[in-house]
Amino acid sequence: MKHPRLAALSGHGQSIWLDYIDRQLLGTGGLARLVDQGVTGVTTNPSIFQKAITAGDDYDESIRRWLAAQPPQASTEALLESLMVEDVRAAADLLRDTWERSNGTDGFVSIEVSPLLAHDTQATVGAAERLWAAVARPNAMIKIPGTKAGLPAIEAVLAAGINVNVTLLFDLARYQRVLEAHCAGIARVDDPRRVASVASFFISRIDSKVDAALEQLASTPALALRGKIAVACAKRAWQQFRAHLAAPDFAGQRARGAQPQRLLWASTGTKNPDYPDTLYVDTLIGPDTVNTLPPATLDAFLDHGEAAPTIGRGVDTAVHSLEALRSLGISLPDITRQLEDEGVDAFAAAWRELLSALDRKRSRLAGAA
Repeated sequence: MKHPRLAALSGHGQSIWLDYIDRQLLGTGGLARLVDQGVTGVTTNPSIFQKAITAGDDYDESIRRWLAAQPPQASTEALLESLMVEDVRAAADLLRDTWERSNGTDGFVSIEVSPLLAHDTQATVGAAERLWAAVARPNAMIKIPGTKAGLPAIEAVLAAGINVNVTLLFDLARYQRVLEAHCAGIARVDDPRRVASVASFFISRIDSKVDAALEQLASTPALALRGKIAVACAKRAWQQFRAHLAAPDFAGQRARGAQPQRLLWASTGTKNPDYPDTLYVDTLIGPDTVNTLPPATLDAFLDHGEAAPTIGRGVDTAVHSLEALRSLGISLPDITRQLEDEGVDAFAAAWRELLSALDRKRSRLAGAA
């Protein structure tokens, strides 16, 4: 039965996706229960898979099967991709009915290209095409970082008719480039109706970084802005999105049946314990949006979240907050560039750590055979 708070969000035009996956969640029916409650998608990233695959023995049987079927020289990265694809296929199958009922606009499961490719356009395109073919589900989404090198890859992958989740977005100017890349990509598709995309704008990390700069200043005006800039950025991004929907370039594609590239709020777990645990959910509810929640944040929202149409509220206050930040001498573009670099580096580190741990597990299981 659909949870009343998730039903209310759906009524306001917002989808809730789970920002987590592992074999236990899939095998025990945990994800199926969440789908019954109204969760309509799943997102993954290298950090999530790093925790899932290296903890316990849930993946050992799959690893043994893969070892038996592959030559000894097959790469550990190929093994990792195989394990991720198995999970994404299983989750996509659970969400297939959601995808069909929504006419291909919801019910997606994301899988990310290797973060080691974040600055390599052609390698990213090749990896995206390979993952799409491997998962072989129409409700899969390939995650591509919104780096400078990622922009032409996003356009090319969309043009190939592949669903794309643009990830690691922090900057409003870069988000505008992503909207343009989406429009250019779907313009190259003969029938864009079944090509879906989201743009994942990362929220809580902005507050973490900006709050640290504000606390260094320690003035009353600076401290008054703590916890406000991330939501202000999100509201401005939503304004950009709405303006883009009405712009001639996208209006032409929409006339061909193209879906809008929905804004997705990512990194929505509250990192500062002084802030409400549903801060980045309650304040960002509105049409054509997705919020992807880690399990703890989802539980908190189901328990005491407020499902009201809030994304369009307080826009003038958001603009004022961003102007006040600039007047204090804090450069938001400099901070968002740092966040992008740190995000790419963090995912790359998790990927390398995962490969190393999987290599050790592979050797141990091969030796025990």
